[in-house]
Amino acid sequence: MTDKMLLIPHIRIQNANALSSPFTIGFPAMTAWLGAMHALQRKLNDKRIPIRFDGVGVVSHQFDLQTYKGPGDFEYSIIGTANPLDKNGERPSFIEEARCHIDASLVVKYDRIDKHQEAEVLDNIAHLLYSQLKVAGGDILGFGDPQLYRDFNMLKPNLMPGYVLIERRELMIEAMQQGQDALDALLDYLAIHHNCERKTLNGDIQVDWKSERKPSGNDGERGWIIPIATGFHGISELGQAKNQRDPETPHRFAEAVITLGEFRMAYRLEHIEDLLWRYHYDADNQLYVCRQSRKDSQMLLEERGF
Repeated sequence: MTDKMLLIPHIRIQNANALSSPFTIGFPAMTAWLGAMHALQRKLNDKRIPIRFDGVGVVSHQFDLQTYKGPGDFEYSIIGTANPLDKNGERPSFIEEARCHIDASLVVKYDRIDKHQEAEVLDNIAHLLYSQLKVAGGDILGFGDPQLYRDFNMLKPNLMPGYVLIERRELMIEAMQQGQDALDALLDYLAIHHNCERKTLNGDIQVDWKSERKPSGNDGERGWIIPIATGFHGISELGQAKNQRDPETPHRFAEAVITLGEFRMAYRLEHIEDLLWRYHYDADNQLYVCRQSRKDSQMLLEERGF
């Protein structure tokens, strides 16, 4: 069966939410990307277009985190937005929000659309992206023409140069199987270790510095590993809350789920499933997360009993 793929290339997003969890800052959460495409699908369905999206892939071409580090500063500071002056000529208090500007492409697997409907679908997608949608709370400034593909090898060159975000949850599982705490396992792959070697050459003392990170593969490969927010974990029972947005849906307090991800060059992918993320609900563990089902990761998870 031929895969049907939608490519929305080079979406330029301004002021997207970069604070995707209580203790990470950077690339927006996967729930934001899948949520944007879910909203797009629902708006298309409202127009009597019966399309169904089955998985979303995210490719980052450029990422600009709005932070600043001055000369001599030890830490970065968030670049905030200035609110209008109040009647006394002073700035009102506000909560600082971490923002980022992004150039990203989205790859969406879809079905339920026939050949004769494709032109209508592309026209409506372009209209909705410009007029009614945000991505991760950011404004869409522009994008390339949406395109439909049935061959991943034909689509893949359009993702370059770009980095595909994939899940590396198996790294966390391996470390925790060896007795590490979840947070220690996370930090172990993110930490950068600086070492120096002192040498004496012709009577002069030289110091060579080296920076290393823990390998992310069995072959010693060091990938671009980052922490990513992939969903939520329920911490209360289902119930009702006063003034909740949807009175028909049960309410539950939840906390963010953080795991490891990796940015990988698009040319290294072999199949559309290598980059697709999907919603996953685990009722027993009260998990509402976005996950990937890549074969190598899934085999390892099954071996570990997950």
